[in-house]
Amino acid sequence: MENKLDKLIVVGDRILVKPKSLSDKTDSGLYLPPGIQEKEQVKSGYVVKVGPGFPISLPTDEDEPWKKEEEKIRYIPLQAKIGDLAIFLSRDAIEVIYEGEKYFIVHQHSILLLERDESLFE
Repeated sequence: MENKLDKLIVVGDRILVKPKSLSDKTDSGLYLPPGIQEKEQVKSGYVVKVGPGFPISLPTDEDEPWKKEEEKIRYIPLQAKIGDLAIFLSRDAIEVIYEGEKYFIVHQHSILLLERDESLFE
């Protein structure tokens, strides 16, 4: 069965994050209204797709018209990997709903911290 996210292409230095389900209750047992969680400045979620990174400009050989034009684009890869827990600034995140599920599109520079379980990549 095909993963529904396989159709999505994340562009540039952006990262697709599935929000971590937050508890609607504080440690002391008080229930929080939905608006409180939405106003938080920092959110967390799991990285589900990663863009190719920052494009590197290639040197141009305009003085040699006989050379074959290369369309190979090179990128500086992003630090985030699929499966990482990302803590990011919510004001810089764009919320999207895809096939009934909530996701955030976040630039790498808006991510404050990544937690990686290395055993996932072995």
